[in-house]
Amino acid sequence: MTIHLKALGGLLLLAGLSGCATTSTTDRLGLPPLKTVPKVDLSRYLGTWYEIAKFPQWFQAGCTGTTATYDKREDGEIDVTNRCYLEALDGEVERADGRARVLDDKTNAKLEVTFFRPFWGDYWIIDLAPDYSYAVVGSPGRDYLWILSRSPTMAADVYEGILARLRAQKYPLDRLELTVQPGAVRQSKLTPPASN
Repeated sequence: MTIHLKALGGLLLLAGLSGCATTSTTDRLGLPPLKTVPKVDLSRYLGTWYEIAKFPQWFQAGCTGTTATYDKREDGEIDVTNRCYLEALDGEVERADGRARVLDDKTNAKLEVTFFRPFWGDYWIIDLAPDYSYAVVGSPGRDYLWILSRSPTMAADVYEGILARLRAQKYPLDRLELTVQPGAVRQSKLTPPASN
């Protein structure tokens, strides 16, 4: 997940509202509670992830080649470094630095992320490969979604399996948008899902 530096001011309002909106949105739409994975080994989760697909967000407008890197801090929290290229893979690099903290230390699957304290946003790990080759991050109200991979491309069958599990969690996939990454020739085999 990448946050444009110039958009941090506007993110304050978004982050402040997101904590209030997720539960009421879930209740209003009659959605079941969002399930996370049973357990995350944070030492294996650290490192760099490539964004394969996402729900478009205004703070990611114009981003391509998006990555997120997670590093453990001495205080137990996690440093978050998001990078993307603006408009094209040879465009200007945009970077945002934030921090994540674990909310549920029994599973390590529910975290919060901030790019400007004291405002935090939900970061729930809702799908994860056994070998940590891909991860899916969402929010309880299903307003946010990121499909991540350890490499800039993802096999079509892996991607389709992720989409099937997201549908089972009642995620509205009509908003899902593929992210341009290096190796886009292979990535072009992925297609955005049809409207639900």
